[in-house]
Amino acid sequence: MKTLKTALLAATSALALLFLTTGCDRTVSHTESEKVKSDGTVEKKEKTVTESPDGTTTKEEKKSTVKPR
Repeated sequence: MKTLKTALLAATSALALLFLTTGCDRTVSHTESEKVKSDGTVEKKEKTVTESPDGTTTKEEKKSTVKPR
């Protein structure tokens, strides 16, 4: 029983240390645009650039099109 508690305490400590050392991503820029065409089609574009704690940047682009019924 004592060994189980010790192992659980060690695993919890390792997990907490992992969260404390990784940090959070920082959003560098975020843009959204919406365009409605003459036929009623709506185009949405979203761009996000994030920077991780280690200095790498990630660019994410999302596009969606909604056509009228």
